[in-house]
Amino acid sequence: MCLLAGLADRGIAGHSAGRPRDAGLVLSAFCTLDFLLAGVQVFHADRGGGFDDTGIDELLDVFDVKGSLPRRGSPYGNAVVESTDRLLRKELVYRNRYATVGQPRRGPDCCVWWSDDRRLHSTLGYRSPKEFTEQGLVL
Repeated sequence: MCLLAGLADRGIAGHSAGRPRDAGLVLSAFCTLDFLLAGVQVFHADRGGGFDDTGIDELLDVFDVKGSLPRRGSPYGNAVVESTDRLLRKELVYRNRYATVGQPRRGPDCCVWWSDDRRLHSTLGYRSPKEFTEQGLVL
């Protein structure tokens, strides 16, 4: 699973699921964004090999998005995404049995809706990302 999280509202901006953890998974997540990539200033990724790819670098260059990798051994670089990813894995992956590889690819849509519309975040004053955005609040 690949999640693109918005740090401003803690919502899931884009996502994809698949077996190989590679650049294709990341590019698929970018394809699910419902806003222009030109509005993104920084793309922060973990140090995984899937993010070390010229295809991703070219995409970021085209839209003038600054790429950011955390320092080796730094646990704080992508804490927001790691927390959201852990929650979705508990709610989606570990509680379900899948008969085919295609089934988990359809499952994240439901969990993303729940995470963005229903899940309350202490950072957002115990509001959901959707409620926080609708109220026009800013961190």
